[in-house]
Amino acid sequence: MNIACVIFDLDGTLVDSEGLCNQALLDLLPEIDRPLGEMVERYRGQKLARILADIEQRTCRKLPADFERTYRSRVEALFETELQPMPGVLELLESVRHPLCVASGGLREKISKALSVCSLTRFFGDNVFSSYEVNSWKPDPGLFLHAARVMGYPPRSCAVIEDSLPGIQAAAAAGMQAFLYLPEEGVSPDHAVVAFESMRDLPRLLGCVQDNNRQVQD
Repeated sequence: MNIACVIFDLDGTLVDSEGLCNQALLDLLPEIDRPLGEMVERYRGQKLARILADIEQRTCRKLPADFERTYRSRVEALFETELQPMPGVLELLESVRHPLCVASGGLREKISKALSVCSLTRFFGDNVFSSYEVNSWKPDPGLFLHAARVMGYPPRSCAVIEDSLPGIQAAAAAGMQAFLYLPEEGVSPDHAVVAFESMRDLPRLLGCVQDNNRQVQD
C-alpha cells in the first residue's frame, strides 16, 4: 500500500475537544455526577444520538425536546474560550506532504468552528466531510469511503488517523490503513493498527508503513 491521502478524525485527534463535549453534558445534567474522564471513555467516538439515548437510560428520564440544541450551544461556547489543538498537531500538519482531509461524525458547523478556533482551517480547505451529510456514522465505513471518493483516491491508498475504537473499526471496514492515536497509556485493539503516542511520530510512521509495503511488493 502506498499512502496517497491522509484522513483525520477531528475530536480527540486534531483538537482537544472530547473533554469539552463531555463537560457540556455534565454542566447541563448535574444528576449524572460521574468523573469527566469516565464520561470521555464511555462516549469517545460515539454518535450524539446514541450518547443522548444512553443518558436517558442512565438517568431514567426523557431529555427535553430542545436539549440537543441547548447542548450544541454549550459546546460552541466552550470551544470559543477553551478549545486547543492536540499537542503537536500544528507541527505535524506543517510537515505532512500528503493531501489531507477531515472526516468527522460531527455537524459540519461544529467541524468548521473547531478548525477555525484552532487555526487549522488552512490545512484542509474544503476537504471536510461530516457524517450528517452522508448519513453514515462510524463504525460504518461509509464516511471514510465517501471522503476517499471525493478526494479521488482508492481506499487502499488512504491512511486514517483516529483516537476511537469505532473510528478504527470504520477504517478497517473501508480497507484503509488505521493509525490509532493514544496520547495516554493504552492498548491497541488490533495488531493491524499502528498505535502512536505523539503526533511528532506520525510522519515517520506513515513513511515506515509505506516503505514496508514496498519491501513486501519487491
